[in-house]
Amino acid sequence: MRLARFFYPDWKSYNQRRICMPSPWLHRYALLLAVCTLFLVVAGASVTSHQAGLSVPDWPLSYGQVMPPMVGGVLWEHGHRMVATFVGMLTVGLAIWLAVAEPRRWMRRLGFVALAAVIVQGVLGGLTVLLLLPPAVSVSHACLAQLFFSTAVAIAIFTSRGWRAGPQVVEDYGKPSLRSLSVVTAALILAQIALGAGFRHGALGILPHVIGAMIVSLAILILAAFVLHQFPQHSTLRRAAKMLLAVTLAQVFLGIETYFARLGAAEKPMPMLIFTIAHVATGALTLASSVVLAIQIWRNVAAPKQEEHVEETAAVIS
Repeated sequence: MRLARFFYPDWKSYNQRRICMPSPWLHRYALLLAVCTLFLVVAGASVTSHQAGLSVPDWPLSYGQVMPPMVGGVLWEHGHRMVATFVGMLTVGLAIWLAVAEPRRWMRRLGFVALAAVIVQGVLGGLTVLLLLPPAVSVSHACLAQLFFSTAVAIAIFTSRGWRAGPQVVEDYGKPSLRSLSVVTAALILAQIALGAGFRHGALGILPHVIGAMIVSLAILILAAFVLHQFPQHSTLRRAAKMLLAVTLAQVFLGIETYFARLGAAEKPMPMLIFTIAHVATGALTLASSVVLAIQIWRNVAAPKQEEHVEETAAVIS
């Protein structure tokens, strides 16, 4: 708020204008950040797939230089750092833009949360190099990247014209509630991403990831089926559910192809590299799609009347 007052001394009149006329460019900027973040996930997966994580032994510089010779593994590792720097700069710009132009306090805070996340992500990336790729730090680095991507996607949704138009509220009449099921599903997907990162960084075997894939696929299928069965005419929920199903189907296919490509990687390494990188990127899309569906459920689906009655009773008793 103080930052906005600094740029706009006539704060009251500007505040009224920004509420009435939300800038479409803020939404486009958030979309740009989300796309660049997905490319950053691809760049990070490329570093691990090419086993180039220690191609540059120092941090934050690369061999003591801002721009070292881009040869061998340095191309992948330093290229990843360059993309990460660009995403960090975009995030700084987004946080400032939200602080100046966004009337919703929680959105301004979300911008600074995203900024804090990208700073922590950069530190974790440096620690993976300085500590020689410890599995715990590497897995945390991978998971936070996925969470940051989902955050960028969420900000893009919150700044869109469709979000400004308001919700189309419907009532949940099934059990378990869609709200709780959506949160559990997103959490399971994040756990599955952690298992996959653990396998890629040598901390776990493949079996936990395979079992996790079965559990997560079932949870996604149940959530999407509940949404499509209860609200087939709700365009926003239907679109989000179908998107999650489509991305999950692609992710399962890529997971199977990655496994078999890994078996023949000694003779043909290129298919394994391509399928692995695509599998990691689609994993990010799967988590983001689940977050989008969860957001739309919590926005558009009201709690069942029975739950509301229990909450009212609890409030009276307390």
